[in-house]
Amino acid sequence: MPVRSVPGSASIANPEGGKLFAPSAARNLDVLCDLLEQVAPATGRAALELASGTGQHVIGYAARLPQYSWQPSEADPSRLQSIDAYVGEAKLDNVRPAKPLDATAAGWGAKHTPQDLIVLSNLLHLISTSEAQCLIREAAAALAPAGRLVIYGPFMRGGELTSPGDERFHASLQAHDPETGYKDDFDVLDWAEAAWLTPVEVIEMPANNLALVLAKA
Repeated sequence: MPVRSVPGSASIANPEGGKLFAPSAARNLDVLCDLLEQVAPATGRAALELASGTGQHVIGYAARLPQYSWQPSEADPSRLQSIDAYVGEAKLDNVRPAKPLDATAAGWGAKHTPQDLIVLSNLLHLISTSEAQCLIREAAAALAPAGRLVIYGPFMRGGELTSPGDERFHASLQAHDPETGYKDDFDVLDWAEAAWLTPVEVIEMPANNLALVLAKA
């Protein structure tokens, strides 16, 4: 997948030390940490974050779920330095250096070490339908038995956009890149079941987002 640009990318600043900062990542970090504490497999040890972005999330996850060894990953080479800068600053011994990984590319899942937990936040609406389907198939292949895939972000609900803000954001995404935009929650659950993942929970999250929790048999 080519690294896609998104509208509003100028909201990400580049402070000193090579770290990028995304205000939205800062806002939802505690919410996502609470979510993972609730739904992560209790006996899990290996965790993979797909599309780690700036690196702000993974250090929070690692601090709140220290029983897991966390592997951040990112397709955008320009963000790998930022992830490693956050990891280095946090001085946590359960986070590995960032790994280059295009989560929408076919084949990576079967080659990956089996993971007890895979986390993806705020990406599906920024990629195409075929890329989203491939990502879910590959994540399913990378999961260990009884492992869980947690997908967080904005979704259509039963084919409908449910707030004026979502309507505006979806329209701006499609105007910028017609292949992107909100995915329907029912469609994503269907894609997951086709990849032999079982829906465990669909959780309403703040700011009209959803968390889809999926398990591998």
